[in-house]
Amino acid sequence: MIEPEDRIAAQDVFRALVQRKYAIPFLMDYVQAGFPSPAENYIERVLSLDDLCIYHPEATYFIRVGSDSMIGDRIDRGDFLLWDAYYCSPEVTHGKIVVVQLGEDFAVKRINYVDSNQLILESSNPKYLPIYVNKGDKFKVCGRVTFAFQKLI
Repeated sequence: MIEPEDRIAAQDVFRALVQRKYAIPFLMDYVQAGFPSPAENYIERVLSLDDLCIYHPEATYFIRVGSDSMIGDRIDRGDFLLWDAYYCSPEVTHGKIVVVQLGEDFAVKRINYVDSNQLILESSNPKYLPIYVNKGDKFKVCGRVTFAFQKLI
C-alpha cells in the first residue's frame, strides 16, 4: 500500500480552470548568458500557459505534491503537478509518472507494466520501496503527469 506521507490529500487536488487566458510574450531566441544583442530582443508571438500546458481542459487537474518520494525526478514536496486524466491506458503510461489510486489512496509514482498480471509503482527516492500491484488489486491509473511547476523564489 501507499505510505501515509506519500498519499495525495483531497485538499491538494484542484481542477484546472481555463476560462481566462493570460498571453505572455514569447521570445523565439534562446536565452544567453551575458549580454544579448538588442536586435535579437523582439517578441515573435504570445503564448498562454493554457495553450502551452493543457491538452485536454475537461480532464486536467493540478495537484500539490505532499512528499519527497519523487525527488529523483526533480519533483519536490510543495510543487504543483499538472495531471491529465485523458492519459490512463497502459500504452501511454508505461514508464511515465502517473497519478494512481490504490485502494482508497492516491499517489504519484512512475509506473512499469511487468505483464498482464502485475505492475510496479516506483518512487524516485530510494527511501520508498516499490509497490507491486497484482491483478485483482483495487487499482486505477488516474492519468499522466504532464508538467511540474516549481516555485524558484
